Amino acid sequence: MDFQHRPGGKTGSGGVASSSESNRDRRERLRQLALETIDINKDPYFMKNHLGSYECKLCLTLHNNEVCSLGPTVGLASLCHAAEARRAAKEAKEAPAQPAPEKVKVEVKKFVKIGRPGYKVTKQRDTEMGQQSLLFQIDYPEIAEGIMPRHRFMSAYEQRIEPPDRRWQYLLMAAEPYETIAFKVVGPLGSPPSPTRV
Repeated sequence: MDFQHRPGGKTGSGGVASSSESNRDRRERLRQLALETIDINKDPYFMKNHLGSYECKLCLTLHNNEVCSLGPTVGLASLCHAAEARRAAKEAKEAPAQPAPEKVKVEVKKFVKIGRPGYKVTKQRDTEMGQQSLLFQIDYPEIAEGIMPRHRFMSAYEQRIEPPDRRWQYLLMAAEPYETIAFKVVGPLGSPPSPTRV
């Protein structure tokens, strides 16, 4: 008799397992794996009730066996995501209301702007490496006491003066009481930069 081309394949294999037998075998494997990795007795959310079924305090559900109850914690069947959020909200609601910490008020320094600072831009080339650069010299003769000039690079998408163009980049220079000035730079080295009002 030809057993080779029949479902089940091999002589003496006992035939193909039915879907219910496969499911039962899979559930048993998963139960063994879950019990090896997680100790259900130490889990605060699961408890065995007087009927012998398992109760999840997190999602308030009843489970017939350990595998079903361990499902959400092991990731087999994610049932408790919304329940965990509900539990956290419930705990936050039941917690005694604590006064919100007072916000620290930071005084905003007020300066009267006195105009734009003087500036000089110089193109340079390194003789050894041949690398090009720009030297920005900003003149702040009446800078406020204790104030250090600050700088920042800004992309074309952050500024709101001109339509954005990704080929441009801006160098902002600020020192009180002067207005903040920006230099629009094209690529690695384009035409001489011009000051832009920000």
